[in-house]
Amino acid sequence: MRWPRARDGAAWAIPLALAVDAIGTGLYLPLSMVYFLAVTDLSEAGAGLLLTAATACSLLLPLLVGRLVDRIGPRPVVIAGQLLQAAGFFLYLGVSGAVSLFLAALVEAVGLRVYWSSVFALIAEQADGEAKDEWFARAGMIRAAGTGAGTVLAGGLLALASQHAYRGMVLADAISFVVAAAAVGLFVRGAQRSADGSDGESPAGIRQLLRNRPYLALIGVNVLFNICTVFLAVAVPVYVTRGLHAPGWAVGAFLTITTAVVATCTAEVTRRSRRRTSRGGAMAWGGRLWAAWCAAATMAVLLPPGPLLVGYLAPAMLLWAAAEMLHGPASNALSARAAPEGARGTYLAAFQYSFTTADMVTPALFGVLYGVNRVLPWVAVGCLALTASVAIRPLERRLVGGGASGGAAGPPDGNSATS
Repeated sequence: MRWPRARDGAAWAIPLALAVDAIGTGLYLPLSMVYFLAVTDLSEAGAGLLLTAATACSLLLPLLVGRLVDRIGPRPVVIAGQLLQAAGFFLYLGVSGAVSLFLAALVEAVGLRVYWSSVFALIAEQADGEAKDEWFARAGMIRAAGTGAGTVLAGGLLALASQHAYRGMVLADAISFVVAAAAVGLFVRGAQRSADGSDGESPAGIRQLLRNRPYLALIGVNVLFNICTVFLAVAVPVYVTRGLHAPGWAVGAFLTITTAVVATCTAEVTRRSRRRTSRGGAMAWGGRLWAAWCAAATMAVLLPPGPLLVGYLAPAMLLWAAAEMLHGPASNALSARAAPEGARGTYLAAFQYSFTTADMVTPALFGVLYGVNRVLPWVAVGCLALTASVAIRPLERRLVGGGASGGAAGPPDGNSATS
């Protein structure tokens, strides 16, 4: 699989940055509450509210970051995001109470938002046309593998139950973000900016984005797809253990299966799917497979708890993995393809709201519906997946076929193959 512009180091520096973020996330999330409760006298509710408040304060950043990307290019913004995350982790080492925790979490949340609002623009800038799908596929594989590896390391640290081990984790995360920023700064070359500054002053900015109904519709449809992605981690642990009364170890096994498959097979699935269908077509197939996964989970209530139930659910989880591998790279590549060149940073940053919205909506959606009936969340999410799969193909034609105001110029690239 071809990685463009390997001669300037982008082929390994960008994956390194992605891996650092993924491993850091996988390592940090399971340990964060444990660490903060160990170094402060805050309650679980107090620490949780402070972390949520810090994240909420960063929600308006993506569009501003996207505009900055359009003005100066994604490379310096990605570096700034990594350094801000490093600063946040260094500040975590000094957390002792509510104020210091909030400030450290705010810096880290801002860095995270800056990074994810610019890194996809950097990938799109480095990739040649059809190679965007390959880059995004590899990015998905790296995130899955890195998050899984970080989670395994976190499990080992939790077993130690040592405050020194937790501090070592925080310090290692901080240093690794500095290393990743240095790698991007030293080995990734930014694209040539226009001498007349047209890239930075293109009228295709936030106002044009807000008038671009097809692209806004793409963000909305992708929220539905991403609810299916988030639903795995939100719904499976509760549904399997409480709704189906399966053993707790089965949840870990199911999540390990999906992580391993996504981390190893996404690139090949992307390559094959792009030979046979368009990006919107791959997303539609992903939606259908998610709907099939939801149907399979719904039918699981007919089986008695025990080995038969676990044996039934294990292959059903492969439906989720297949859908994720089809949807993830295709959605990011389609969003990059549909964004106008002079405002790509703004558009791709806005596209990240489809992930943020799904992260916020899915827990509430599951909790409310599960309280009514244990299978109702699966029925609802399956319907959302089918709705998205029906909507994406005509929307894709509007986006890449010239129907979208301010959309990408040029002919549609529906069924061409990756190299």
